[in-house]
Amino acid sequence: MGVGEADVDGIVAALVRGERLAVAACLNDVEDQRAPAALRSRALQRALAASGASERAHRVGFTGPPGVGKSSLVAAFARALRTSPPQRSVGVIAVDPSSERSGGALLGDRVRIASDAEDTGLFIRSLATRGHLGGLARVAAGEVLVLSAAFDVIIVETVGVGQSETEVQDVVDTLVFVVQPGAGDTLQHLKAGVMEIPDVFVINKADLGATAERTRAELRSALASLTHAGILETSPGVATTSARDGTGIVELLATVDAHRVAAAASGALARRRVDGALAQALRAFVRRYGELGVERAGGEEMLRREAALRLARGEDIGSVVLALDPFEAGPDTRP
Repeated sequence: MGVGEADVDGIVAALVRGERLAVAACLNDVEDQRAPAALRSRALQRALAASGASERAHRVGFTGPPGVGKSSLVAAFARALRTSPPQRSVGVIAVDPSSERSGGALLGDRVRIASDAEDTGLFIRSLATRGHLGGLARVAAGEVLVLSAAFDVIIVETVGVGQSETEVQDVVDTLVFVVQPGAGDTLQHLKAGVMEIPDVFVINKADLGATAERTRAELRSALASLTHAGILETSPGVATTSARDGTGIVELLATVDAHRVAAAASGALARRRVDGALAQALRAFVRRYGELGVERAGGEEMLRREAALRLARGEDIGSVVLALDPFEAGPDTRP
């Protein structure tokens, strides 16, 4: 099933109804880099942007160092969303690291996120980064848009996070940073600046007892210092969980929900989505046209202003990037 111009409204309606075949077909088009699929995907994303069908979902990101237990925590979090009132449908994007040799990925998160095969309210998609820095695959933003039309909550699990791996903040409403008890990495992430990005911190593996509590106290102290210094506007929430025995999962869910409610009420959620779309558009522009393209477009500030105007008019990111083609007048000069 493709997404043609004639039936795009029907595809949007099928997504809103949560039809899994429609979801899978649309995600396939987002991932496919060949021209026919790319055209179908852009048509769909234009329709989604115009209809507002993707605006209702709560987009939650989970990031943190490799081995901290993100996949197990995401699985427990998804189960809580499915079983705790109000029961919500969930779409999961699990991003796995790619092999440097083959470009493939282990894609083990789909296995680790155990689910009931009969549960039509839970959909899991595994993606490979294929060497793309930022903790996400390049197509993740488009897939978040598609899933947001079909499900109540979208979970995006990134690969390990580092200084350059913070793009997830541009595609989610609430970012959860997972910390390993006693791993000695809290100060390292403070230095890396990653501590300034998350909305909620969670110390996983609470079953370690005193070690987890000590890490929680250290983290609270570090965040309070950053808030006092004006680096953070508000101190993020801190939760303690154990994916193994389920401790703290419902409380984490409440903390994440509370962040979304507060952000929506203050207008921060709307601003975040606008800023995130602009950041995605600028990155896509540089990937397509390079630094010379930025120069030909009149520089970064001019490009930023023009992209922001087009996004404000309801254009989707892909259409904005194509419309701003700086080589259109002289295709032979394209690098």
